Amino acid sequence: MGKVIYLDNSATTMVLPEVAEAVRETMTVTYGNPSSLHGMGVAAERILRRAREEVADLLGAQPGEIYFTSGGTEANNWALRGLAHALKRRGRHIITTAIEHASVLEACRLLEREGFSVTYLPVDSQGIVRLEALEQALREDTILVSVMSVNNELGSLQPLEEIASLIAARSPALFHVDHIQGYGKIPLPIKKLNLAAVSLSAHKIHGPKGVGALYLRQGIRIEPLLVGGDQERGLRAGTENVPGIAGFGVAAALARKALPGSTEKMHRLKIRLAEGLLEGIPGAHLNGPEPQTGAPHILNISFPEVKAEVLVHMLEERGIYVSTGSACHSRRQEVSHVLKALGIPLKYMEGAIRISLSQLNTEEEIDEAVRSIKECVEELRRL
Repeated sequence: MGKVIYLDNSATTMVLPEVAEAVRETMTVTYGNPSSLHGMGVAAERILRRAREEVADLLGAQPGEIYFTSGGTEANNWALRGLAHALKRRGRHIITTAIEHASVLEACRLLEREGFSVTYLPVDSQGIVRLEALEQALREDTILVSVMSVNNELGSLQPLEEIASLIAARSPALFHVDHIQGYGKIPLPIKKLNLAAVSLSAHKIHGPKGVGALYLRQGIRIEPLLVGGDQERGLRAGTENVPGIAGFGVAAALARKALPGSTEKMHRLKIRLAEGLLEGIPGAHLNGPEPQTGAPHILNISFPEVKAEVLVHMLEERGIYVSTGSACHSRRQEVSHVLKALGIPLKYMEGAIRISLSQLNTEEEIDEAVRSIKECVEELRRL
């Protein structure tokens, strides 16, 4: 394989060498079960404790508020279903948005089948939740509001402070945030927002796949999603993925040390990328927030008269990796529910690609990507 320019970091990121080494060592040296009483088990438990501290530090939480999961999808499912069932005696109404990740939307649909009612809030043309719709939707029997901090396809940032204020003023509901795309990139003031739960994932911050976490504010009651063991203080059964958790802890520590420089770098690269594409390709159309706003690492852009799937494969032949949207649905060849919610015309939806950056990307890579995308779009339009 020749030179690779990887610009699909919202799908997953490259594991950093320090992270890979922590995983390797935990699989081959300190490989005990943390529930065992002997020295190998104690060493594994020590690794879990240290990782919990690092994951908590990056979020601004206490270690005892972090519960490890198999990933962000489990964290979102657990938050939605666990909190809903723990609170169902107070009410059965849940609020979320139309552009949430599938792991939130599908969990909500499952809860609807179990007798809960769910309001799906609309968003504006930038992918921002309409606050007046939230204000109207909040009720006395609303028990949970779930809103992502950063949309994984658009990079739009939700007005979490305003949402938290509305909840506090109008409802006893708890507030859950899917922070999977924002963790390690933008701050989340969990105490100021009075968040009950926050979902996290390791492989979006150069950690391993198959591990995530759920932040639960101290004192919050939640029903377990998995039962059959006393792990994670009795709330998440199953032997802990110690290698993955060890890698998560190292990735979180490295991300904390890299801030705020990593965020500033990604934002500069995103603006450079957007300007190059908008100026160089006639008809190029941004979906979501302007490059100067929104998340520092996600750009969604359309090229009319071009099929996004074909463009993605043409770029891959040049060693450039982008996506058509969320990796959870990109193989289905269907129009994004996020772009639909924005009311974007079909000609833009069909030609939309998502380009997502990491701190490892360079200006040279961005410039090469702009040149290649321009050439590929021109070729496809000629055809």
